[in-house]
Amino acid sequence: MVLLQRSPDMLPTALRALRSRSAAASSRSFVRYTSTATTSNQVPANDPVKRDAKPNVSETNAMPTSSEGSFDKVLQESPETAEKLRVEQAPNYKGIWSRSQNPREVAMSGPRFEQSIMEDQPRPYAAIELIHKQPVRWTHDRTVSCDGGGGPLGHPRIFINVDKPQICWCTYCGLPFAHEKHRPLLEATPEHELSYPLGPKGDAAEVNETQKVTDEPLAQR
Repeated sequence: MVLLQRSPDMLPTALRALRSRSAAASSRSFVRYTSTATTSNQVPANDPVKRDAKPNVSETNAMPTSSEGSFDKVLQESPETAEKLRVEQAPNYKGIWSRSQNPREVAMSGPRFEQSIMEDQPRPYAAIELIHKQPVRWTHDRTVSCDGGGGPLGHPRIFINVDKPQICWCTYCGLPFAHEKHRPLLEATPEHELSYPLGPKGDAAEVNETQKVTDEPLAQR
């Protein structure tokens, strides 16, 4: 039997070859494929073909149909009205009121809402505007408490100092409070400079002073 002895010069040569191959492989430029969005304001789809975004409001919505919507009337609306309802964030507020909020014109887009009657889509009122319809709660105490009405729809009770000559609101629900001794000063302030009405205006968004339906400890509003 003949034994072949490995030459000591072969090992460094093999290592140099492996290092050169790995360096060449790492130096290659890898091209990453980026797909184009098929519709505007949507997550890019894995589609190599660039497609034009289709409008969500179609002129076919203006054609009368035999079907009826949630308002017991024919599913028909003008494209102008539908587009206005699609981009308005709320019936009482046009734009977004939080940086983390998704604009309605972005959310109400894509195949899900194509040829949909926008009037039949949910359009809740913006609470940020409704809370400023609540009249000021006047008090003779230096400190008032607010729990949002109590019950599961309320919030942890906090105490609000009303010593300052201004409207003081709850940092949870936004209900306004003020001391009676500051009433003359606040009534002399122009109405457009006040963030809350000083008294009831008869608005439909106003809630009762107590905000409670019953006197039970866990009663709902």
